[in-house]
Amino acid sequence: MAVVLKKLKEETYPIVKWVGGKRQLMFELIKNMPKSYNRYFEPFIGGGALFFELQPENAYISDMNEELINLYQVVRDNVDELIIDLQRHEVSKKYFMRIRNIDRTDKYENWSDIQKASRFIYLNRTCFNGMYRVNSQGQFNVPFGHYKNPRIIDENNLLNCSELLKKTEIRCADFSEVLSKVRNGDFVYFDPPYVPLNETSSFTSYTKDGFDIDMQFKLREVCDELDSIGVKFMLSNSDTELANELYANYEIKKVFASRAINANVDGRGKITEVLVRNY
Repeated sequence: MAVVLKKLKEETYPIVKWVGGKRQLMFELIKNMPKSYNRYFEPFIGGGALFFELQPENAYISDMNEELINLYQVVRDNVDELIIDLQRHEVSKKYFMRIRNIDRTDKYENWSDIQKASRFIYLNRTCFNGMYRVNSQGQFNVPFGHYKNPRIIDENNLLNCSELLKKTEIRCADFSEVLSKVRNGDFVYFDPPYVPLNETSSFTSYTKDGFDIDMQFKLREVCDELDSIGVKFMLSNSDTELANELYANYEIKKVFASRAINANVDGRGKITEVLVRNY
């Protein structure tokens, strides 16, 4: 069973804000987890709300977002240098735009992994709604957030996260790679980009390649394979006809979530999501 690092409990939480983050659903996620399992896996790690809540001692996390994975690797391996670099940032629209647009230049290729991780945190704390979104060239394109006093340096949490991540295998990889890693009795939590609620609500720009309907079918096939080899999985997705059809052979529970990222205030509020389990 996963061992909780008790000394870190109550002190360690997600490093970055993430669209679709699961902190609001934590009670439901914990309640619906298996009572026991061996190793913890979380592809689509994103902000890692469940991972940081559980603080498993033996875990595997992955994502296709290279910038995000670099951040976690730097926090694990070079957290002191990262904290020092974070101190150089300024809170102004002019400075924000210069840092945001650096990935449009050749200079960015010469930046160190520490500098790139520092930039990632800075942009996350100062951009609009803490969103992460890139264009087709993989360039960050979220506007300035106009916050008066954003918390760019969260030193204590970074240090605690570093200790947790030292016990974690971190990979920049497709979600299907878990098939080569898992063993009978392990547990996988999937929190993929959701099936769009309608034609205008799709938000899949976490990577330049996006996440389309074909990938939703591929994910279901991975879940079927996990089920066949005795691996427990839980999956979050939107409460849509497609999602319910894809996972009709498994237990589906409806849960309520708050929609926080919406330009139209009337479009925010409680919506249902599905929580899929094979146990």
